[in-house]
Amino acid sequence: MKKTRPVLGLTMGDPAGIGPEICLRALLELAVNQACVPVLFGDVGVLQRVAGKQFSKLAGSVVSLAALAEIKNISQPLIVDCAAIKASAVKPGKVSAACGRAGYVYIEQAIRAALAGQIAGVVTAPIHKESLNRSGVKFPGHTEIFTALTQAARSCMMLYSEKLTVSMATTHIGYHEVPQKLSVARILNVIEHTAETMRWMLRREPRIGVCGLNPHAGEHGLFGQREEEKFVTPAVTQARKKGLQVTGPLVPDAAFTVNVRKNFDALVTLYHDQGHIPFKMLAFDIAWQGKADPTSLFSAIQVATELAAGKSKGARR
Repeated sequence: MKKTRPVLGLTMGDPAGIGPEICLRALLELAVNQACVPVLFGDVGVLQRVAGKQFSKLAGSVVSLAALAEIKNISQPLIVDCAAIKASAVKPGKVSAACGRAGYVYIEQAIRAALAGQIAGVVTAPIHKESLNRSGVKFPGHTEIFTALTQAARSCMMLYSEKLTVSMATTHIGYHEVPQKLSVARILNVIEHTAETMRWMLRREPRIGVCGLNPHAGEHGLFGQREEEKFVTPAVTQARKKGLQVTGPLVPDAAFTVNVRKNFDALVTLYHDQGHIPFKMLAFDIAWQGKADPTSLFSAIQVATELAAGKSKGARR
């Protein structure tokens, strides 16, 4: 029986960033096309400019948004021209409101296609948060956009790799706001959401670690305002009562060392950089120079394909 490939949406990201380049590479990548049917949401004019520098041609048939809406079953790679920005208006590596708005349009249209059942999942190339803000789009990042447009009852940001998976209780807020946003219910929600997702991916009960907020996980009130005692420990206790394999609060500066993280399938962190630093993104100023490493995007496509197909690699360790 011939294997059915899931149809996967890609969003081009900020037109002035590395997104156009790595998305074009994805469309040309044999492994990507063997795993899924890629549908790229972007601007064909921008892609043609980038392709002219590095590639002989675009890979995939170009369709408009109106034409996409008429396609019942997508069976070949497509480039969906969202007509969100003129190619001549894009300056590689430069922040602009027009590029921020365009990046949002690509995400919005891909989500609409997913909700309509045309595609099985969405993988995003990087957006630029300053450009997004300048455009008047008040969502600070992908997580908030997806939560709002899908009307999700709950959500959290998760960063996944073969070596490390982290989820975050808070994301795009200032450090001084973090303690005010923490609660037992919020941390418990992220623990449960992480466990549910990892159980789906691993096909077994996952081991979850939860970081503390303060140095040395507060040292019993020596540092901070006892956030670990007020929020983390009760959330971990409740999660355990529900049968989850959870440990915490972990000392944050030790949680990501090899000897500690090998004991967990995922770590729950309490603020953005606590989990994001191990996953530092590529520099924005190498846009359109043929230097961007597409490995992260390819990995994201692989994971999304496995999730869409209901597959799993099993235990990673």
